[in-house]
Amino acid sequence: MTTATAAPVTRVETRARFTDLIAAEWLKTWSLRSTPWLYALAALAVVAFNAGAAYDHYKYWYQYDQGSQEFFVSHRLALVDAFTDNSALVLVLALAAIGAVSVTGEYGTGLIRTTFTAVPARRSVMAAKALVLAAVTTAFGVLVGAASYASTSAILSGRGASVSLGDPGTLQVLAASALLAPVAALTGLALGTVIRHTGASVVACVVVLLLLPMVLSDRRHLTAVLRHTLPFSAWDRLAGGALPQPPAELHPWSEAGAWTVYVLWALIAGAVAVCAVHRRDQ
Repeated sequence: MTTATAAPVTRVETRARFTDLIAAEWLKTWSLRSTPWLYALAALAVVAFNAGAAYDHYKYWYQYDQGSQEFFVSHRLALVDAFTDNSALVLVLALAAIGAVSVTGEYGTGLIRTTFTAVPARRSVMAAKALVLAAVTTAFGVLVGAASYASTSAILSGRGASVSLGDPGTLQVLAASALLAPVAALTGLALGTVIRHTGASVVACVVVLLLLPMVLSDRRHLTAVLRHTLPFSAWDRLAGGALPQPPAELHPWSEAGAWTVYVLWALIAGAVAVCAVHRRDQ
């Protein structure tokens, strides 16, 4: 009798493609039922602040004298209602918190260890997470900006005070407001990756993104320069610069500089999130 010898089985391990990592992060983003609710509540709050400001001007329009009404129309102050300071504050806080929780939630549940065990290429995993977060929050910002503009324009059109998309400065205000969302979210992701605790990460987001622009004064050159390097100050410059007569500044800076702040914060935050997980115990 002859015995057959089984050939040794060789296991071939394939590396996960980057597109697979993006697909996995997309599934993780929407796997929690709370995620759509967080985005929906944030959008509702932002649009409500803007629509409320427009409705206030609509309701009390005839309490203003004719000169004030003409000033409102000629200076396109409807752009201020299209995206108010309060709505920008809510947007920054909500999106930064979402960005932080997207990674601190995995640290809290231990899912991050499972992910890095399955895919040892940690930087690739975080790069995929950052790209998915940037894409989702950019789409969110565009939708919220469009909804805010549509609602405020519909309200103010009843007084003949609305602005059209073709008017100077309208697209700039909408673009700056929409892109503020991914910048805040990526900053939250970076802080969450470094701190790895939800509460502390959210507090850090509030301090960096909201409190620092209020603390740093623009009356001195040094503090004004430091203030100009912050995302919220960049949004304020872009939104205010779209008006026919921008607010006077002691230390003015260009719109190109404000756009550069947006780009640098997004790139640096993404780089921090990617590099912070390399060779670090989870």
